[in-house]
Amino acid sequence: MGIVIVGAGQAGLQIALSLRQKGYDGGVVLLGDEMHLPYQRPPLSKGYLKGTADAASLVFRPAEALASLGIDVRLGQDVRRIDRTEKFVELETANLPYDKLALALGTRPRSLSIPGADLPGVLSLRGISDGEALLAALSASRHIVIIGGGFIGLEVAATAAAAGKQVCVVEAGERVMARAVAPQISAWFEDMHRSLGTRIETSAQVTSIDGDDRVRSVTLSSGEALPAEVVLVGVGAVPNIEIAAASGLECPNGILVDAYGRTSDPDVFAAGDCALHPNRFAGGMFRLESVQNAIDQAKAVAAAMMGEALPYESVPWFWSDQGDAKLQTTGLPLRTEQYVLRGVPDDGKFTVFHLKGGLVIAADSVNSPSDHMCARRIVANGISVSPEILSDPATDLKSVAMQRTAST
Repeated sequence: MGIVIVGAGQAGLQIALSLRQKGYDGGVVLLGDEMHLPYQRPPLSKGYLKGTADAASLVFRPAEALASLGIDVRLGQDVRRIDRTEKFVELETANLPYDKLALALGTRPRSLSIPGADLPGVLSLRGISDGEALLAALSASRHIVIIGGGFIGLEVAATAAAAGKQVCVVEAGERVMARAVAPQISAWFEDMHRSLGTRIETSAQVTSIDGDDRVRSVTLSSGEALPAEVVLVGVGAVPNIEIAAASGLECPNGILVDAYGRTSDPDVFAAGDCALHPNRFAGGMFRLESVQNAIDQAKAVAAAMMGEALPYESVPWFWSDQGDAKLQTTGLPLRTEQYVLRGVPDDGKFTVFHLKGGLVIAADSVNSPSDHMCARRIVANGISVSPEILSDPATDLKSVAMQRTAST
């Protein structure tokens, strides 16, 4: 039997690789629902659309390398059911038994429930096939409306604007990236995108997507109709939990796991975007959608499968490349009490720290990689820093980051 991993994305592949790195010599089967080897998703909204990356360049490791590690990769697999009593997963043509099972099911784009949401030309972006469809649609179109001002939507907006497209981003909230970054960061990126020729509409609702044989326009609650040959929907993601829930596992908003990635079934684990886990930076159960989370949580799962107790406690961090600007964030900006600015936004290089109870709980850096690296350590160590020290450009953040808290 051995270990079966359902999901061949970042988390699933990392579980397989970590098992081999730790010396596991049993069978490892990696099941993917796509016909592509495990690949990087972040470039799909940037380099892939620009033509500087293709499907082959996104692959983590070639088939030969995975085979040499004894990782049995099976692509295009539809997992229909998990039988936890008999310990097998049901595929289309056979049942695959397991000793231990890892679920790295990922997420899927959240859909819209408005008229016209199913028209040809209304797209989302999650996998390579989505990237292919979006690339083809953009090349044949002039006007694109992006519904949702999150990371993916803004990355595509910058890429499309650089290609000479007329772009409009429609965001229902008061500012773009509101759940992820400080208001100062949102304002800076809104101005930056407008400088590229992109129209940004915040506090705006889409009431319908209109067209005949394909999308032609997007109607706002104000009554304005925005021309559109392409509509990209980027309004969040939904965890793929259906087969886990059907097997009897707890799945309130993701597959419920402990700090080691273990579900209520001692032989079933979960990691990555689909896993609802205890997160000390969130102060409770949380589900993270990031490359960092997928990699680090997958390593904890592999360790737990090998009988090691290595809890997942990594500090969260994210990044987004939009045009020539690199945004790097760390921590979780939950219930921020004070924002502290370091640097000058007009210079295009600055950081905003999030403080709560005197502690730095998160930080957003624009074109400031050194600030970001220091902030990751500051957040991870729970260091208390005064606003005056953080905002002072003469402060050596590296020395601040090397401090240790009273409890460490």
